[in-house]
Amino acid sequence: MITTADAAGKMPERLLRSINTHKLDDLVACFADDYVNETPAHPQRGFRGRNQVRRNWTEIFSQVPDIRARVHSTGGQGDSLWTEWEMSGTRSDGAPFLMRGVVIFFITDGLISSARFYLEPVEDVSGDVDAAVSRVVGKTPESREKETL
Repeated sequence: MITTADAAGKMPERLLRSINTHKLDDLVACFADDYVNETPAHPQRGFRGRNQVRRNWTEIFSQVPDIRARVHSTGGQGDSLWTEWEMSGTRSDGAPFLMRGVVIFFITDGLISSARFYLEPVEDVSGDVDAAVSRVVGKTPESREKETL
């Protein structure tokens, strides 16, 4: 008998293999029909259903034909599984594709029943930590400059 912990532990391998071999049906089969995706940093991006998983990955495979994924680390307890991902490739327009982040999966009956998605495109043009903090708290570059004078 496969326990919930066993199924949760095998899920990243199964999902990773499906992504890296570009087997859409195998990938979609990792998810429950009533799968729920939450994207806390972007609440409007959340969705429900295996059909949306299929639509998303059909688009990804067509626009990033050489996509490769890695799971750097995993951890979990019970039916939850924390995973750290990196996905890379080249978009069909020639631009690099790179995403990194964490996905927290919840496994029910051997399938992904829900996830909290914190995977984001990597960008390196928005400045250093000072610039990021200023943006978050609403400071302009001019007001920061006045503080240093």
